[in-house]
Amino acid sequence: MRAFFFALALLFAPSAPVLAQALPYHIDPGAREIVPNLTAVPSIRFLTTADFPPFNFRDDKGELVGFNVDLARALCADLAISCTVQAWPWDQAARALEDKQGDALIAGLALTPQNGALFDFSQIYLMLPGRFVTPIAAASGFTPEGLDDKRVAVRRGSTHAEFIRRYLPAAGLVQFDSEIAALDALSKGEADAYFGDAMRASFWLNEHVDCCEFAGEPYFRPDLFGDGLAVAVPAGADAVRQVIDYGLARLKRSGVYDELYLRWFPVSFY
Repeated sequence: MRAFFFALALLFAPSAPVLAQALPYHIDPGAREIVPNLTAVPSIRFLTTADFPPFNFRDDKGELVGFNVDLARALCADLAISCTVQAWPWDQAARALEDKQGDALIAGLALTPQNGALFDFSQIYLMLPGRFVTPIAAASGFTPEGLDDKRVAVRRGSTHAEFIRRYLPAAGLVQFDSEIAALDALSKGEADAYFGDAMRASFWLNEHVDCCEFAGEPYFRPDLFGDGLAVAVPAGADAVRQVIDYGLARLKRSGVYDELYLRWFPVSFY
C-alpha cells in the first residue's frame, strides 16, 4: 500500500493555492489544556520512513519531506525544543523505536492490539475517511439513498466495497483493480458514483477539477477504514506522549496544523 502513494502524491507542489475547505477536527483545540513538564523532554528524536508520500518521503533532491515531517518539525519549533527526524526502512522502524533508538515514531504505524502491547500512542491527528465522488452536476443533491440501482465504482476487495454491500445493498457495485481505475471509470460515464479512500480520491480530483467532486459527508469507520494516524512512543513514555499531545493541540489552535494539512492536501478530503 505504501508504494502506491508515490504516483499520486508527487503530482502536487506543497505550495498549491487552496480554497476554503473543511479541515480535520480530531484534535480538539478547545479541550482543557494540561501543560506538561517540558523540562523533562528537552528534545525529541522522531523516527519515520521515506516510503509513504505525501506523509514522509524523499523529494527529488533527496531531502526528507512530507506532512508528517513538517508536523514533527513544527511541533518542536512551537515548543522550542530540539528535534531530529530520521528515516528508517519500514520493516525496521518499529523495532528501532522499541529498542529506544528514537523517542517517537511518526510513520503511520497502525493502532492494532499487537502494536498497543508494545507502544503507547498520541491522540489521533488525522483520519482517512471513505467518501463518495460524483460528477459535479450530481454532487449538490447527492444522497446515498439515491444510489439504489445506480453503478458505484469501488476497488475490488476493499473495505469500501464491503461498506457498500453492507449498508447500500440496492446499489450496483462495479469493481476495479485500483482506486484510480474506478475513478477513471466515473469520469468516462461508466459509473454513477465512486466510493473509496478519500485521500487517494483527493489526489485524483486535483487533476480532474472539471469532472467530479466529493459528494455527501465523509465516513469515519475505524472498524473498516482504520483508526487514523497517531504518533507512537515506547510503552510507558508518558512524558514524551504528553508533550506531543500538548504540541498537537497548540498547532491546531494556532492554525499551523491546518496550514500544513492544506499544503500537502490541497483538495481537502474532509
